[in-house]
Amino acid sequence: MAKHAQQPQSAFDRELIGGALADSLKKLDPRSLWRNPVMFCVEIASVITLITFVMSLTGSNREPAWFTGAVSVWLWLTVIFSTFAEALAEGRGKARAASLRKARTDISAKLLAGPEFGSASTAVAASQLRKGDYILVEANDMIAGDGDVVAGAALVNESAVTGESAPVIRESGGDRSAVTGGTTVIANAIIVRITANPGETFLDRMICLIEGAKRRKTPNEIALEVLLIALTLVFLLVCANMSPLSIYSVKAAGHGTPVSLTILVALFVCLAPTTIAALLPAIGIAGMDRLFQKNVIALSGRAIEAAGDVNVLLLDKTGTITLGNREAVACVPLGGHSEQEVAEAALMASLSDETPEGRSIVALARQKYGFTRDAPPAGSEAIVFSADTRLSGINANGIQYRKGAADSAVAFVRSLGATSVPSDLGEIVDRIARGGATPLVVSRNEEIFGVVNLKDIVKGGIQERFLQLRSMGIKTVMITGDNPLTAAAIAAEAQVDDFLAQAKPEDKLRLIREYQEQGFMVAMTGDGTNDAPALAQADVAVAMNTGTQPAREAANIIDLDSNPTKLLDIVEVGKQILMTRGNLTTFSISNDIAKYFAIIPAALLSIYPQLGVLNVMHLASPYSAILSAVIFNAIIIPMLVPLALKGTRFRPMPAERLLIHNLLIYGVGGIIAPFVGIKAIDLVVGLLA
Repeated sequence: MAKHAQQPQSAFDRELIGGALADSLKKLDPRSLWRNPVMFCVEIASVITLITFVMSLTGSNREPAWFTGAVSVWLWLTVIFSTFAEALAEGRGKARAASLRKARTDISAKLLAGPEFGSASTAVAASQLRKGDYILVEANDMIAGDGDVVAGAALVNESAVTGESAPVIRESGGDRSAVTGGTTVIANAIIVRITANPGETFLDRMICLIEGAKRRKTPNEIALEVLLIALTLVFLLVCANMSPLSIYSVKAAGHGTPVSLTILVALFVCLAPTTIAALLPAIGIAGMDRLFQKNVIALSGRAIEAAGDVNVLLLDKTGTITLGNREAVACVPLGGHSEQEVAEAALMASLSDETPEGRSIVALARQKYGFTRDAPPAGSEAIVFSADTRLSGINANGIQYRKGAADSAVAFVRSLGATSVPSDLGEIVDRIARGGATPLVVSRNEEIFGVVNLKDIVKGGIQERFLQLRSMGIKTVMITGDNPLTAAAIAAEAQVDDFLAQAKPEDKLRLIREYQEQGFMVAMTGDGTNDAPALAQADVAVAMNTGTQPAREAANIIDLDSNPTKLLDIVEVGKQILMTRGNLTTFSISNDIAKYFAIIPAALLSIYPQLGVLNVMHLASPYSAILSAVIFNAIIIPMLVPLALKGTRFRPMPAERLLIHNLLIYGVGGIIAPFVGIKAIDLVVGLLA
């Protein structure tokens, strides 16, 4: 089974950078840039300094032309670096979307008059299909749109969407009926009911989301943007008032020169939160891209953000916490029989059983007890498991071998004339159930021989993952249809915080609502139609790509690999996005402290010579100090682009420790870095000026 995982594209790829540079220049259009108000103000400031530079060349401005020209160039670079960061993040998505477009070709579909094989068909273009239409898809045909299989079963190649080359089975009924447009049937034929109009398919939504073209801002992102706009307005008012204040001060002091327009603009741009404003769009787009690298599609940015705030995880036991296939690990004899006799009876009852549990019993009988039979006797009758009898087995040579639930096995042997059952049967069954395993009672004719211990194997390393989540303050809840004894044992072994046994769809929905009423953010996984109500209620709902269409429509995140444990990775990516945004905001605001010591003394030194004491960096001249601050303000943006795209390293620790850790790195670091950077730039500017 070959898996083509999505490979992260390097941010320094030559072709990617070239495309991003071209797109960044297009984004300078004010009609596009106004959506980022802070950078829109910086662009206006750049235009003003360009005008002052022209005035300096003509002698209309007393400031040196080299100074106004250099300030103008670096302010324009500040805007370009901002649009470049967003274009680079979008470019990585566009490269991936290009491959998906190949699967979105307008193919021909066989439109049926009704949902039956043999119905009259008409060839139509895929773009003409609408919700509710029925199409016939045969071997080697490409599925023309999203839908549900309503008749038949087929092998489907979904590599165009999932990257998984191994074909999967799609069939009517059950939890594997959903098909995706752009995938190909490689064997058999199916009838599909279309569930999405053209332009609204899963593939269309994937392309738009990956490119970032229709990315909606998340609530936290909007709130942060409001804060940035408020700070920008405050600094704008401060700088606007500095001009009349400096004019008055010059008249009152009788010496010095008023603060020039170029210096005021430079001060405003350096104090405004340009760093985080420039990187904010890239952080959100890059977060969706990191999820796509894990073969996960977030249908909204809100879902990723909510994943970062999740504090309750609901996880199915089977396939998530356990491997999913129970394995026979021991035979427990009863009524004076030996383990060998129990193993032989269990083997005979399992020879025609193709389930994973049946195969594991055969394997145990061979490996531990030395039996070699691998096929049922000639002329035997296979007894298939059913929900009514809860038994399976074989009738061979006049002997009836059975295995199944304890009460069903007891009822069966009594129906054959048994007057008693082993006295310790109930005790053994309870003991196995308390150990987290499934007891399977084995009988031969009217006599119970013993019990097979079917162990539900907990996945390796899952306890460590739950420990990490617990350290982050996230509660884990296991959901299972097992009886409470078995559920409690598995929960203890896996070290989950709580469990819900014998869970029905309404139980899941009720549990989610109870947690939400207590103020928790809840995440869960699901793949069946009966999971759809709970998925729709959960704050973060992860649907398996192999699941039903109702489950996928109710969810806000789709796992293309259909791996329920991805929920843990999704939570980590969500927290990583929130951390990255918070850390870069802290760094951006902390940067302003050094700029106060650089620009304010330089701007007012001619009026108030006493401010020279604030020149703690010993910058060469007022012009050099201001230009150095502007240059640092510009170059810090591209230096932080890799961090915005990659995200802050996730550390599983309590929120309080995480806050202190990040404040020390990005808060204190944000204060120190500009002092070092501005001084280094000043030394270079002093040599060139």
